[in-house]
Amino acid sequence: MKRGDIYWATLSPRSGSEQSGRRPVIILSHDAFNQTSAWRSIIVVPLSTSTTQARRGPTVVTLSAGTGGLPGASSALCHQITTLDRAKLTEKTGSLSTENMVMIEQALLAAVDIRR
Repeated sequence: MKRGDIYWATLSPRSGSEQSGRRPVIILSHDAFNQTSAWRSIIVVPLSTSTTQARRGPTVVTLSAGTGGLPGASSALCHQITTLDRAKLTEKTGSLSTENMVMIEQALLAAVDIRR
């Protein structure tokens, strides 16, 4: 498991406007943590196929169908960063390119108001 990989995950239970159900997520946590079996938690960004999510602004990155093995166009919801136990991950679909990860990182900076 590496930063930028896309996995299917089970995000239930959740509440309110949090993304839930079975959906793809992008791994964000540092590779050193991802490769340490004692570190059970991983940081992810959930993906959505909702077209309304794509219009939410600079914290959402649109990914085309086929990107990282995604079955359809998806929106990376960088304002909904979350931590999951590894047990919630199922199969890997693929990995994002460096260019896609740069877009994700820019959206994360906007989401948490970090200025470089």
